[in-house]
Amino acid sequence: MLSPRVLKSASSLMCRGFSMGQMCRQGKAPDMADGNTFLLVSNVRNRLREIVGASTNWRDHQQALAERASLTQYLANSQDELPTKTMKDSAIEAHLPLGTQPALREKYLNYHNSVRFGRILEDLDSLAVLICYSHTWNKELQRSPLSIVTALVDKIDMRKNIIYPDCDIKFTGHVTWVGKTSIEAKMHMSQFHDGVYSDVLDATFVMVARDPENKRAAFINPLKPEGPEEEAIFQQGEINKKRRVELSTASLLKVAPTAEERTLIHNQFLNTLDTRTVSFRSRILPPNSVWMEDAKMKGLEICHPQERNIFNRIFGGFLMRKAYELGWANACAFAGCRPTLVAVDDILFRRPVEIGSLLLLSSQVCYTEGMHVQVRVHTEVLDPLTRQHSTTNVFHFTFRVDKDVPAVVPQSYGESMLYLDGKRHFDETMRGQS
Repeated sequence: MLSPRVLKSASSLMCRGFSMGQMCRQGKAPDMADGNTFLLVSNVRNRLREIVGASTNWRDHQQALAERASLTQYLANSQDELPTKTMKDSAIEAHLPLGTQPALREKYLNYHNSVRFGRILEDLDSLAVLICYSHTWNKELQRSPLSIVTALVDKIDMRKNIIYPDCDIKFTGHVTWVGKTSIEAKMHMSQFHDGVYSDVLDATFVMVARDPENKRAAFINPLKPEGPEEEAIFQQGEINKKRRVELSTASLLKVAPTAEERTLIHNQFLNTLDTRTVSFRSRILPPNSVWMEDAKMKGLEICHPQERNIFNRIFGGFLMRKAYELGWANACAFAGCRPTLVAVDDILFRRPVEIGSLLLLSSQVCYTEGMHVQVRVHTEVLDPLTRQHSTTNVFHFTFRVDKDVPAVVPQSYGESMLYLDGKRHFDETMRGQS
């Protein structure tokens, strides 16, 4: 992230005679084209609709999509045609005034008198899209010809377990790396408590740019780092990209487990054999363990127009919220106590979810260690006419509880691969926490 001196817009507004509370109460949301980057979270999605030209009325969405098709003429034929941007060009500060606007709290409050983290995921997703539009914004056009959508949530690391429901929250973020058609955006969330803003989380999202009809890739503005601090940030983006490629190449869906992983699974299998019989089929559950089959939870969502994004598909933040809440519930039921989130990583958006879809969610506790629970949530759409299932997302959540939890034990080869995949994500999260 850029150092605080880069993100000056909110402080410059206050220097003109507005306090933070006044700005929140008056709903100040300066226009992006004016170079201002202070927004209220409630205005982020409205600003996105303005940029894209999306209709706020579901009945008019077909006309809005037809109008966007005409913007294809403004797409660049190569990246070289586009002006270079800096990290400052996309820097945004957004405020969620839970302290100064009590009416907002009902939407964000959970029954533990804390903030619903699923709502925070929705806000992060919207803000990441707006950051990327800030990077690609052309002042000469009223609307952007690009369709920028979430491709991947690379990582969300929690710095603090408690999010207060009655204290203002601040999000800051900017573009940190770009390819030809993809963009990495980093965001930081802090909360005002006891007179200071303290760190809550850091998030890294990867977005992709497509044409106005969201049918093919589109070029985006190149990014030029300024100074050694920004150069280091950009190089970290290159490292992140390389790491994602390596993880994809080593996926258990593509290659066999390592020798160490194969030994782990075989030893686990031997521990479940009934020593009273001479049979590979006779399996018993070791002490303080749970079969993976018994550590599942499922859900169903009918995808209504209310949850659509600016491109009239289901909002990615909504999918993340529903997956998180199911994963949290699964971890809670498994551990028998309230879990706290440690990290979110490797959320891959494989395909969009259309309005009217039947969305099936399946949560699985796939790995445990000490007081940690690793949960995988798989989502797919079901076509009720053809009964075809299509995977849309896979989510990975790491939770922590206040006591040691049982081990989960796979029985089939497929469950063993889920176990190893969960262990890989857990180990990666723990390395990032150290």
